[in-house]
Amino acid sequence: MSVNTGPSAKDRKAVADGLSKLLADSYAVYLKTHGYHWNVRGPNFSQLHTLFMAQYTEMWTAIDEVAERIRALGELAPQGYGAFGNLSAIKDGDPTKNAEAMLNDLIESHETLIATLYAALPSAQEAGDEVSASLISDRLTAHEKHVWMLRSSLG
Repeated sequence: MSVNTGPSAKDRKAVADGLSKLLADSYAVYLKTHGYHWNVRGPNFSQLHTLFMAQYTEMWTAIDEVAERIRALGELAPQGYGAFGNLSAIKDGDPTKNAEAMLNDLIESHETLIATLYAALPSAQEAGDEVSASLISDRLTAHEKHVWMLRSSLG
């Protein structure tokens, strides 16, 4: 089934490619955050456990929105660990890290994801794809807030 609305097929493909990298990076940060939620230890356990849960829950919904946007553009959304691993440079979390190291790792991962968002935005804007540009902008807002919360938790 072909898509006959919005940007050209070439532009839709370029936007979907950026969103596919965003999807892979988002899934990697989601998994890392969820794992750290399970494995965090120390005197701030309760606060960090709760913070990580709020963040991974927010990301879970967004992951679906990104994948569905890729499909609306007429492309297939990547799926599976292999596909995501090929698209993302974000490494798995390490459950042996202490709470401060987990926070720093999550900050670095979100910063990588934010760079992916900024890299994906121009193709959506240049294509006149306001829906994808808005989605990317919303994700920038969310991930920049996540980084702020994580940094503030370092003290």
